[in-house]
Amino acid sequence: MVAQKPMSYQDIQILYDLAIYNCIHFGPYTQVVYEDGLQVREYTNIEIAQAATKLAAGLRAMGVEPGDRVLVMMLNSPEVIITYQAIARAGAVIIPVLPLLKPLEVHFIAENSGARAIFTSALLLPVLGEALSDLPELRHIIATGLSDTREIQQGDTRLITYEQVLEKGAGKADHYLSDLDGRAPAPDDMAVILYTSGTTGQPKGVVLTHRNLISNAMSGRDATSEPANDPDAHQGEAHLAVLPLAHAYGILVLNLVYLGGVKIVMHPRFDPGAVLAAIERHRIVSFAGVPAMFVMLLYSPDANKYDSSSLQYCSSGSAPLPVEILRAFEEKFQCEIREGYGLSEASAALSAHREGMQRKPGSVGRPLPNVEVQIVDENDQPVPTGTVGEIIARGPNIMQSYYGLPTETESAMRNGWLHTGDMGRFDEDGYLYIIERKKDLIIRGGFNIYPRDVEEVLTAHPEVIEAAVVGIASERMGEEVKAFVVARTSIDAESLMAYCREKLANYKTPSQIEFVDALPRNAIGKIDKKELRKRHVN
Repeated sequence: MVAQKPMSYQDIQILYDLAIYNCIHFGPYTQVVYEDGLQVREYTNIEIAQAATKLAAGLRAMGVEPGDRVLVMMLNSPEVIITYQAIARAGAVIIPVLPLLKPLEVHFIAENSGARAIFTSALLLPVLGEALSDLPELRHIIATGLSDTREIQQGDTRLITYEQVLEKGAGKADHYLSDLDGRAPAPDDMAVILYTSGTTGQPKGVVLTHRNLISNAMSGRDATSEPANDPDAHQGEAHLAVLPLAHAYGILVLNLVYLGGVKIVMHPRFDPGAVLAAIERHRIVSFAGVPAMFVMLLYSPDANKYDSSSLQYCSSGSAPLPVEILRAFEEKFQCEIREGYGLSEASAALSAHREGMQRKPGSVGRPLPNVEVQIVDENDQPVPTGTVGEIIARGPNIMQSYYGLPTETESAMRNGWLHTGDMGRFDEDGYLYIIERKKDLIIRGGFNIYPRDVEEVLTAHPEVIEAAVVGIASERMGEEVKAFVVARTSIDAESLMAYCREKLANYKTPSQIEFVDALPRNAIGKIDKKELRKRHVN
């Protein structure tokens, strides 16, 4: 056996140190159970680490150098976990790509990053045909699930199977507790480039270092329990993994799995019936989700068919969770929801509710350990407690830059603080409340209207499932309030407006309400207000 790295909790500095720590600290255990319909595969933590080491050595044998960018575009699977670890071990840079993106979007990311290789699956190869054309830097397309095991050369790019890359590095399997030969990554090296969803213009690549990701994972672990509690208290628990691993939130949760020694039951996509069945079958204790997932489970016709009594707590992030949905979910499933807040530029968490901490529905908890958060006015000056302003943050988890965009980086990182573009406030106990995206603020006749205030009132109505509010142009008032509503039964707009007038100031009450079958969402499940405006606002 190759000599292992010294690895205590304090020694974790590089992404793959998480796997080394996990194997040494917790010993062998079943780490991943993958379920896709009738297909079930199980992997121990040792098997995951060894496969990642072989894959890393295979990448090096193929000429992937430290600092090279490698795309990963696959549905959730054990291979995604293995590939992330392998790319880090090879010293290269991980570029997660959501499988739902269109060819033009994928092409932009591959071209902008100068990617040298991409990991994907046979299922997605037809989609990638257009996306991966005319990319002079791309050398390797590595795919899972290929029946033809021959290497195929197309110009300067070759198609090779995932298994063949593993075979190229098979001789290094016993290095899973050590660095590979050659230059090992440094904590401040690029580890991941996460491309934002591009709500305005082309997506920006958020550059995160190993230090950024490790520090946020450690802060997240510290936030899961009181300092006096055993940090390994969740060891052996079964958690459900349904967040896209190509998203910042999913990557953070994956890193926490290594630190907690938990088992994850992974699904390739979110399906409410499959999730409920898995909760009963595996006695799932917890899962991290986005608001759309909690809404779908709450209103699923299968919710009463399964025993979900094992659920103890869930984490919600990515977008604000309506308070009425939170309360209804907790009542139905007898499970505590801990809401948190973050963004890709913060690796991805800034605040959370800690275990044992008083929960305040509607808030996103307190800032994580080692993370500073302030609320400032338009001149970047701190505002009094209770006053709404822009949320800014700094700490070891904050991004290095936007890839290749110095002007945008300077604008976002003014005076050493990340300016999030989110509006929020602190209460007297230091709890953070997210009010709205700065760009989603509605100004009607000079009055500021925060869409979330209106959405909370609408979702409290017994016949409303979901609602989204946007500003629409008005010649007389500048902007008016328009609401898009998913209703449980037939209800007329006038009745709903009258209900709003009872709860809200008149200037906040929607002037238009449109009923829709479903609200558009982006790939992570967040309501896509840009798409709403494009579809429905003339």
